[in-house]
Amino acid sequence: YNIGKKEKYYLTFVCGVYHIDDIGLSVTAMEDRAHTALKSNDSSRSELCVCNYYADEMRSKLINEKILENRMRDSLKNKEFEVYLQPKYSLDTKKIYGAEALIRWVHPTKGLLPPAEFIPLFERNGFIIELDLFVFEEVCALIKKWMDNGVEAHPISVNMSRAHFVKDDFLDRYIQIRDKYGVPAEYLEIELTETMVFSNPQAFSKIIREIHEAGFKCSMDDFGSGYSSLNMLKNLDLDTVKLDGAFFNSKTMEDKKENIIVKSIIDMTKALDMLTVAEGIESEKQMDFLNHTACDYVQGYIISKPLPIKEFEKLIR
Repeated sequence: YNIGKKEKYYLTFVCGVYHIDDIGLSVTAMEDRAHTALKSNDSSRSELCVCNYYADEMRSKLINEKILENRMRDSLKNKEFEVYLQPKYSLDTKKIYGAEALIRWVHPTKGLLPPAEFIPLFERNGFIIELDLFVFEEVCALIKKWMDNGVEAHPISVNMSRAHFVKDDFLDRYIQIRDKYGVPAEYLEIELTETMVFSNPQAFSKIIREIHEAGFKCSMDDFGSGYSSLNMLKNLDLDTVKLDGAFFNSKTMEDKKENIIVKSIIDMTKALDMLTVAEGIESEKQMDFLNHTACDYVQGYIISKPLPIKEFEKLIR
């Protein structure tokens, strides 16, 4: 629709369809299935007209999500969520440098749930804010315990969802928790994803500045768009850039031209005075490649899978 030939307003149309294959169902049940198909719409799809057809898997997924949603708050109170730590390895010192904090849900009936099964749901319903803060407090309590017991403290990075940025005071609770445990700033880093940052570089430049002003370090996770993203990096005051594992897949490792490109990206990142972490590293060949670059740290199964805190503590000892 064109108003005054200046601004265009695009109206999108989404519908859910249930193909009637069971005439024994009531009309209400049929409508319910059509609504289920409608709700299953993927918000990332950009078509002006989207038509979703009902499948039994959709209903099962919604029921499962509702079960998880009904239990999530009690699960947080009951400590069913656990923080795991995946080590970061220094290519310079050949020692464990720090870790990334990850979340796992030890469900009483479903067992250990991977993040992919519940994080997207929590992103949609807003519960991710409470979960992020839970992880952050667990991390602060752990670092405080290390300091009190004379154990060498290691820096830990925590993920922050874009859901926090709806409020201007999104850092207040983080600051309160950090001050509660008296954790020095150098041990805490907040991770933002690449898609989050580059969706609106100007807005997130302000957020990164606020994170620094609050005393936290700031890193960008899942960096993987190459030179186009590097141009934007120049305007972002990041401490660390985490290179996506796609940079280091087997095809890249076998292609000399790709090797040169990856090394150049690492060099350009270093030139911006940012630390670099290579993620998803699983093979000796990848490690050998990285040892001949300016990359600072490695994270991946070649070093260790994500570990429960007690196992991580055994590893660093």
